Amino acid sequence: MNRRQALRNIGLGAGAIIVGPTTLNLLQSCKNDPTYNWEPTFLSASNGFALKQILEVIIPKTETPGAEDLNIAEFIDSYMQEVASKERQDKFKRSADAFSRGFKNEFDKEEGEGSPEEYEQMVAKYLKATHAEMDEIAKRNTETQDPQDRDLEVTLDADAGSLAYLQEVRNMGIWAYKTSEEIGENVMWYDPVPGEYIPCGPVDELGGGKAMSL
Repeated sequence: MNRRQALRNIGLGAGAIIVGPTTLNLLQSCKNDPTYNWEPTFLSASNGFALKQILEVIIPKTETPGAEDLNIAEFIDSYMQEVASKERQDKFKRSADAFSRGFKNEFDKEEGEGSPEEYEQMVAKYLKATHAEMDEIAKRNTETQDPQDRDLEVTLDADAGSLAYLQEVRNMGIWAYKTSEEIGENVMWYDPVPGEYIPCGPVDELGGGKAMSL
């Protein structure tokens, strides 16, 4: 049984993220020094560059480590390559390509040539949109081919695909960030052997007001 099959056997629902020892090991394997000349194994090189830029906007380095420090982009790429179902892989790639088209429509350049400021604008355009605006964008997520011909490849609307991609990257990025050893043990409230059960107590006295990592 290969590594991918072993991971899949743990159980993965459509759109879900495995929370188990094997996936955590995959996450921890990406915690080494940031790889600035990183070559994705699942995404294209330009998609990988865009993924890193997007995550830097969503999880920037402040007084705590950022996405780049923890190699979150590398983890997401590996997760999609080794764990995700074929259906989820296809959706992720299609939405990544839609984001690429959306970026070019917005700035008249390829995503691999984008600046941090331009990526900030793209993230804000979609993730800071109102619920009404997001609903309107999502409605554009239709097939460009004849819907009766199911054998033709589906092309996502650039805006709808960009929104879906950024939402997926945000969800996976935050999950991976909070699950990482560095954040779980050194930033969040970490107590591997909890003591007495306290059903209700002052937040400022329980873990110093921090969310618990376990």
